[in-house]
Amino acid sequence: MILTTHSPAPRAFGHVTVAGAGPGDPELLTIAVLRALEAADVILHDRLVSAEVLALAGPEAVLIETGKQGFGVSMPQDQITAMILGFAQEGRAVLRLKSGDPAVFGRLEDELEALEAAGIPFTVLPGITAASAAAAALGQSLTRRGRNADLRLLTGHGVSGYAEQDWDALARPGAVAAIYMGKRAARFLQGRLMMHGASPETPISLVENVSRADQRILGATLATLTGALSGLTGPVVMLLGLAPRTSSHAPFCANLEIAP
Repeated sequence: MILTTHSPAPRAFGHVTVAGAGPGDPELLTIAVLRALEAADVILHDRLVSAEVLALAGPEAVLIETGKQGFGVSMPQDQITAMILGFAQEGRAVLRLKSGDPAVFGRLEDELEALEAAGIPFTVLPGITAASAAAAALGQSLTRRGRNADLRLLTGHGVSGYAEQDWDALARPGAVAAIYMGKRAARFLQGRLMMHGASPETPISLVENVSRADQRILGATLATLTGALSGLTGPVVMLLGLAPRTSSHAPFCANLEIAP
């Protein structure tokens, strides 16, 4: 069900759609997001939204990259929010396009609170998050009866540095977690998990550039994690507790590598 909030805005105001562009493959867009791309006057998009997805925008749309990069040069959130409000107050149809799903590490509430305060109507459209696409690439389930009754979505770093987690729970046999933005925090994650009793042989799958033409899958363990990441330059989703399916009948793992 699509969540739409109708604010008591003046007719002169435009409308803002906050949408998820999915992991990169345009075939994984929802129909609703595709329609929003085609109808938008202005599209403010994250750095990780793929060129193939942006190519589906209407010919008259203005595209603005609102780049954010962990530990790198980023556009401040206040500036992004001000642009969203400014274009909407001009009466434009604004699309705020985020990689993956806007509700998963996407600062969704920051922007919705600003829209509510300004009385600007908005719609939220979900997208496929990277964890789901990565699990599909592995040919694995994120949950499995008898293995894990819960699933954790984690970020490798927060506002003030590396993010602390419930390490005891994550270190238990059978635990499964999808770790976003974890490359720089890999040694920290590895050390914390082992300190709390995780086996060095715990499987970890690394999916780089998930769903894209240059997708790459590496099967690793907790012990080999930092070495396996050393050659990966694109965005990576780590799936703790899951190993890729290695059957020759699984073509989605044709690009599978096993880290030494």
